[in-house]
This record gives sequence, structure tokens and C-alpha cells, in this order.
Amino acid sequence: MKDYSEKRDFHRMQVNSEIEITDSQGNRFTGVCRDLSAAGMQLYVEREVAVGEELQTVLHPSSDQFPPLETVCEVIRCEPEGDGFLLGTNISEVTR
Repeated sequence: MKDYSEKRDFHRMQVNSEIEITDSQGNRFTGVCRDLSAAGMQLYVEREVAVGEELQTVLHPSSDQFPPLETVCEVIRCEPEGDGFLLGTNISEVTR
């Protein structure tokens, strides 16, 4: 029997990089992308975001060798953490 960590379809990569976010009303803010997988991201932000909200994100690479990762994702979880909120998102589209 597989342990819990092996039940995921995609492995998570620890990132901890600043990410640019635009909500469905056009409001722009920044957060920290804590981890990334082929199916979703975990983001830390300073304000609450509604579950079901569609976000556009731009994650810039740490070097110029790779282009930015641009996605459309849906918030599936928003939990208070410290002075902000931890978002669980599903990536619905990679736009670049």
C-alpha cells in the first residue's frame, strides 16, 4: 500500500518565489508561491480570496534562462496563516 505522499498524481516542487496575481475584478497584488505541481500551486497572500475565485498569475523564474510561468487558476482553499492567508489552487490553464 502506498503511503499518503505517493498518492498524488504530480510531485510538488518547493518554490518560495514572489508571484504576481490578478483577480477576476482586475485587482493586482503579489504573494509568495510556496510550492508548484503540474496541477496546482500553494500561494501565501496578505488578503483573503474567495474559494472559486479565478486568478491569473505570473511566476518569474530565478534566472533569465527560462520564460515566466503564466497561469489561470481557481482557488480551492483559503485558510488563515500568520498575518495572511494560504491559498490552495488548481491550475486550469497555462497561458505561457
